[in-house]
Amino acid sequence: MNRPSRALARLTLSLLLLAWLPAKAVAAAAQHDAQLQPFSASYRLEVRGWPNATIEHHLTQESGHWQSRMQAAIAVARGNERSRFIVTPEGVHSVNYASGYSLFGVGGNYRLGSSELAELPDRQAALIELSRRALNGGCENETCRLVYQNHRGREESLDYRLLGTDELKLPAGEFQALKVEVSEPDTPERRMVFHFHPEYPGLLLAVDYQRDGERRSRLTLTSLRTD
Repeated sequence: MNRPSRALARLTLSLLLLAWLPAKAVAAAAQHDAQLQPFSASYRLEVRGWPNATIEHHLTQESGHWQSRMQAAIAVARGNERSRFIVTPEGVHSVNYASGYSLFGVGGNYRLGSSELAELPDRQAALIELSRRALNGGCENETCRLVYQNHRGREESLDYRLLGTDELKLPAGEFQALKVEVSEPDTPERRMVFHFHPEYPGLLLAVDYQRDGERRSRLTLTSLRTD
């Protein structure tokens, strides 16, 4: 697989954005009061050198559990992730996780059960946890860290800090967004800037991915439905 294809495979497998999730260890997040609310969102992902992708994100509640489900598609690649989790006083706790991808007809499927998720959340649940922490403040003047598991169950950690708020004009409308900068500890040349909705934890409004000071991709909200 050539270099662009490997890059696209990583983007697809990570649902074209989620491999970069960040922030303070999950066990340290004891005070979160942001209430989850169901939503369905659609996005356009622009990646330099590739066709635009469409991403769908649905957050639903079922029998006391929450489910976060994402799927992405472009002409040559598809990916999907699904996480079931509960919200406790200590933070988000994953129950099960599944993902799959296909690139040029070749792909794979991954699953994590409750025993594998006992200590750390999967990356879909980590996205919800990061957003809840941003809504509750802190980390404006320091770098915090969130530890989570990737699709293979391997421990990952990324650093984040809050950058205040932004006014965004998007295809889905105008929003005030919470701005969070994210980076990997070992690759500071790569960073992402997440814009979260201030009233719907886990709802992304926009995401910019930058490498070596250049923007390589951008995610924007194109439509939103709330219950």
